[in-house]
Amino acid sequence: MAKGLGEDNQRSFQALYTANQIVNICDPAQPETFLMAQDLASKFFGQRGGESQHTIHAMGHCHIDSAWLWPFKETVRKCARSWVTAVQLMERNPEFIFVCSQAQQLEWVKNQYPGLYSRLQEFACRGQFVPVGGTWVEMDGNLPSGEAMVRQFLQGQNFFLQEFGKMCSEFWLPDSFGYSAQLPQIMRSCGIRHFLTQKLSWNLVNSFPHHTFFWEGLDGSCVLAHFPPGDSYGMEGSVEEVLKTVAKNRDKGRTNHSAFLFGFGDGGGGPTQTMVDRLKRLYNTDGLPRVQLSSPEQLFSALESDSGQLCTWVGELFLELHNGTYTTHAQIKKGNRECERILHDVELLSSLALVRSAQFLYPAAQLQDLWRLLLLNQFHDVVTGSCIQLVAEEAMCHYEDIRFHGNTLLNAAAAALCAGEPGPEGLLIVNTLPWKRTEVLALPRPGGTHSLGLIPSPGDSAQHGLCSCSCPNLTAAPASPAACVCCARGECWHFQVGQSCPGTSLMTWGFSASQSGASGEGGLGSGEAIGCGKALLASRPPSAKTDGSVTLDNGIIRVRLDPTGRLTSLVLVASNREAIAEGAIGNQFVLFDDVPLYWDAWDVMDYHLETRKPVLGQAGTLAVGTEGGMRGSAWFLLQISPNSRLSQEVVLDVGCPYVRFHTEVHWHEDHKFLKVEFPARVRSSQATYEVQFGHLQRPTHQNTSWDWARFEVWAHRWMDLSEHGFGLALLNDCKYGASVRGSVLSLSLLRAPKAPDATADMGRHEFTYALMPHKGSFQDAGVIQAAYSLNFPLLALPTPGQVPMATWSAFSVSSPAVVLETVKQAESTPQGHTLVLRLYEAHGSHIDCWLHTSLPVQEAVLCDLLERRDPAGHLPFRDARLKLTFSPFQVQSLLVVLQAPLN
Repeated sequence: MAKGLGEDNQRSFQALYTANQIVNICDPAQPETFLMAQDLASKFFGQRGGESQHTIHAMGHCHIDSAWLWPFKETVRKCARSWVTAVQLMERNPEFIFVCSQAQQLEWVKNQYPGLYSRLQEFACRGQFVPVGGTWVEMDGNLPSGEAMVRQFLQGQNFFLQEFGKMCSEFWLPDSFGYSAQLPQIMRSCGIRHFLTQKLSWNLVNSFPHHTFFWEGLDGSCVLAHFPPGDSYGMEGSVEEVLKTVAKNRDKGRTNHSAFLFGFGDGGGGPTQTMVDRLKRLYNTDGLPRVQLSSPEQLFSALESDSGQLCTWVGELFLELHNGTYTTHAQIKKGNRECERILHDVELLSSLALVRSAQFLYPAAQLQDLWRLLLLNQFHDVVTGSCIQLVAEEAMCHYEDIRFHGNTLLNAAAAALCAGEPGPEGLLIVNTLPWKRTEVLALPRPGGTHSLGLIPSPGDSAQHGLCSCSCPNLTAAPASPAACVCCARGECWHFQVGQSCPGTSLMTWGFSASQSGASGEGGLGSGEAIGCGKALLASRPPSAKTDGSVTLDNGIIRVRLDPTGRLTSLVLVASNREAIAEGAIGNQFVLFDDVPLYWDAWDVMDYHLETRKPVLGQAGTLAVGTEGGMRGSAWFLLQISPNSRLSQEVVLDVGCPYVRFHTEVHWHEDHKFLKVEFPARVRSSQATYEVQFGHLQRPTHQNTSWDWARFEVWAHRWMDLSEHGFGLALLNDCKYGASVRGSVLSLSLLRAPKAPDATADMGRHEFTYALMPHKGSFQDAGVIQAAYSLNFPLLALPTPGQVPMATWSAFSVSSPAVVLETVKQAESTPQGHTLVLRLYEAHGSHIDCWLHTSLPVQEAVLCDLLERRDPAGHLPFRDARLKLTFSPFQVQSLLVVLQAPLN
């Protein structure tokens, strides 16, 4: 106290003289002097402070990373050792309260240390052991999808309710690397009103202006947020830390309460008796803030009671550090995106099979196991790639398990959907997205080869479901295919090879690929649409030219590649609008030196941008791949460095509004960063990035320190740069790091950090990104739908028996602004026929829409994200449709009770 309070404080000198007296009286050789010294100390600490003292709420805490510099199995032992210590402290100190997050860790201890777990439940009943957080693990706050974030809370809150009798009211995420703007809405709909973290104290550039504030999310939802002003989740109970908690508080005058989390963390350990004793002495001592052993409920109740002067922060909580975690360990990122898709598709098909087949059992237990594996991998040091090699290898094994078992469940659902159908054997073509699609699909042939088939969507409305192809061995010549396969989500029918789709004519293909720099005549004319009932023009054969360039043209966009594979022109044909900046080159790979100041796997510093080196290709490496028909492509090789190389196929399909770049990289570098750039002929001070259940804008300039601190940001499936009337979108299938500086869109591809995993990202990688020029806004142009389509390809599932002959439409949504994200069985009815539908408003608009369904609906009611009924949420179901009203970026969930199918 003498040291911390300083020479200008009267209480500081009192502390100094008391300490001096204690030293004078206390003789180590005479134990009887200890009591005299203790009396002096007690007298000093017994002098009380005033009523205006700041109150510190001290909570025992033990942050344990579920995996990081140790594997998952070691975490189980860390939990056991740390929590045994906490139990002993709770036994000796009835006023001591220990908070504990992460349902996954509690389940591990339940399974492997049942005696310890029973003791934790006992102390939970006494109010000393307090589960917090509400999630399965302390996940990353940026990279998981919106649905995955919902499942973190769904699994976590249900676990806490089942095992401890109550759900959590606070979201506890002290160590994640940023926080999505959609988290407040997700929290509120999962029964959580409060949020605690401290990670933004790590900002490298700007100090976050608050410690206690209201956090307003993308849709306007608000939660009360608190950052412990001591800027740590591992305090030790020292006077210096207590004084720092008051001195650093940026909301002095607005609130008079703060959290103080004490206990060794990261690798476990937790509080000690010494820490508890220190804090007890400081309970109410003149010159210091009042310290009380407290709980999260007491803390937030005190904050809420005095919240009238608190400020509000709107939007994401962006951490100005650890930007490299958006890219490190690309294979983990790819596994995460793929497994999110697989589980989405399994739930959809299983839900439809539940409706169609009385014998089908929804695989609820298997899906829960697979979801929990995925949620475990979304821990904030795993999906981010900031872990050791052993953990990364375990994570990849988890993804393989999800892929294998997920595909098994997909095939089982497909078989149930086709059971008892009268048609011949073939393929079940499934569109798992809620809008019609016309796409080129690779269909299997004998011997493991594939043929291209065009899958057009009939009908005028966006639809959701199935169709069939009677013969998996389709052939497709460039000008005249042997068969047409038609598909729309929710529709199902059959036709023979050589027959046309119901209500359509036999089609030829509208596409041209020319290796001559020509304009690509023979493609679709300007403004012509691809769809059923219209014959498309055949492409003309490519003609060669000495300059080695290649032009791809499908009548919607025209792409010109120079002899090294770089993009020299991208034209929106209908308006003849060029998307690439004048005199600039797109699809330019660039290499940066990547040597961060602090932590290799976590950080990329702004000064890496000063080391930009374009990777130059060799003329003559570009060649035509697929020569027209349904698909045109060109491919090239690129030597990135003496140790790393890249091959890429640039693909343009008939009817597709974007050009795809299928990329394979053999990467063997040391502290390098690979990106790809697209300079756009677009001017805007804001770029738009997809986040969970929506999108947000970030600046393209560096006006302020808050702007330039966002030199590397995160996005999900797309980002877009638009001016009035025109824009350019960059889509991807497994990347998260991105930036738009000025008019240059940049996608981060690969890093090469050497700690804590020296092998991170080394080896072979495959990924796809796509470029989509568009007229008007990205909302009206369908960028959101295009990015979904890139990430959720049509499924062609072989069936063991017959495929359906009759069409069947399951769902459709009347507005493109509303996305039907999830169809699953309700958690409360594992053997029942109640589905959960999750929809969100994706454009940022107020809108009324109709959800059409052909399912036998008995009842429909709104529910929260934990699938609890809204007492006032009954929805009238008339004429096979429900009316829904959305505000911008609102997420809504529905419980739909169905009639059981007949045997």
